Amino acid sequence: MRHLKGTLAVTALLTLALPLGLGAEQAASKSAPRVINMTGTDNMRFQPSAITAKPGERLRIVLKTTSTMPKAAMAHNFVMLKPGADIVKFVNASAMARPTFIAPKLKDQVLVASDLAGGGETVTVEFSAPKAPGKYTFFCSFPGHYAGGMVGTLTVR
Repeated sequence: MRHLKGTLAVTALLTLALPLGLGAEQAASKSAPRVINMTGTDNMRFQPSAITAKPGERLRIVLKTTSTMPKAAMAHNFVMLKPGADIVKFVNASAMARPTFIAPKLKDQVLVASDLAGGGETVTVEFSAPKAPGKYTFFCSFPGHYAGGMVGTLTVR
């Protein structure tokens, strides 16, 4: 009988707490991210190359590489650096950093980076958009791709 009363008391408390929205913040923080399907091709371009997000919005980038070349010759990733980081310095330092093409000494500058995807492969990366409104550049760090124009813009507003 005592066990039954305890169970009923806990059930009553939970029944009262749920309508009041207790735990709603936890549920919102675990909401599914918005999925952005993106492709990278042999012409070294992202499609789409522009993304708009709300400050702090959860995003999931699904990057598929369409290429007929071997992965060693043509692969793509999605990289975005923290504000103020020098992208040119980063890609130059990362050009020889096989197999990820992310320079270990500059990893602290990375806001988000996916793995590399060769032809027919897909990689996924999740992150929260920066909280500060503005324009953020994303790029591919595979050697020569940034210089070749494989860049895009995340606009946070």
